[in-house]
Amino acid sequence: MIILAATPIGNLGDASRRLIEVLENAEVIAAEDTRTTQRLLQALQITNRPRLIALHDHNEKHKAAELAALAAEQDLVVLSDAGMPTVSDPGYGLVAEAVVQGVTVTAIPGPSAVLMALAISGLPTDRFTFEGFLPRKPGERRTALRAVAAEPRTMVFFESPARLASSLSDMGAAFGPDRRIAVCRELTKFYEEVRRGNAAELAEWAGAGVKGEIVVVVEGASPREISPEDAIAQVQQLVTDGIRLKDACAEVAAATGLSSRDLYQQVLAARSK
Repeated sequence: MIILAATPIGNLGDASRRLIEVLENAEVIAAEDTRTTQRLLQALQITNRPRLIALHDHNEKHKAAELAALAAEQDLVVLSDAGMPTVSDPGYGLVAEAVVQGVTVTAIPGPSAVLMALAISGLPTDRFTFEGFLPRKPGERRTALRAVAAEPRTMVFFESPARLASSLSDMGAAFGPDRRIAVCRELTKFYEEVRRGNAAELAEWAGAGVKGEIVVVVEGASPREISPEDAIAQVQQLVTDGIRLKDACAEVAAATGLSSRDLYQQVLAARSK
């Protein structure tokens, strides 16, 4: 089988007994960075010396079939540099191939920067969406943020320290000045820190320079009060811009709290007049 194993995101004390046991007995490990995995084995005082195979973004497409076939014969442990493989880390392509080949896939749960940041952010946790890393290029990043500006669920982003201030400024422009944001830095580590505020306040703080691993948690949008007539007009404008009617209704419904089905029927009725 394939065993996706979550590893500590900072504090080695978060390594579970189950993780250590699996690593002690592993014969083959597919690792995002074999050097990082070697350091982890040493830090956890694991004497086992399994075969290490590199599995990263640049080779996963070509290695997936081979590794899935290997896992059909013997257990294959999959590690990313930190946290759960496949979540903004290599592993998805391998799992998808394993499903095609009928190879069993399981996981060892453990540390998660996404869930930890969400839990300590002070923002709603009942419904959330993980957006991963924002695009590096400013124009693409702003487009991506505008696309989720009406998202009602709490949003979780990864970001690099070097781009944090710029991304926060872009969030202010896309989401408005009042959206609550929590920036979580160096989770589980000695310098763990959570900064809360609006985009402008946090961008000013980040502009002085920050270090470490960054997770940004953003409050979801509040539904806008809008008349049915204006909502239909918005849907029709989105359709004119090239968006499918069904998708346009869903987008306006998410932003306003109106029923997507009702909007769809109302637009069809308006067209028939």
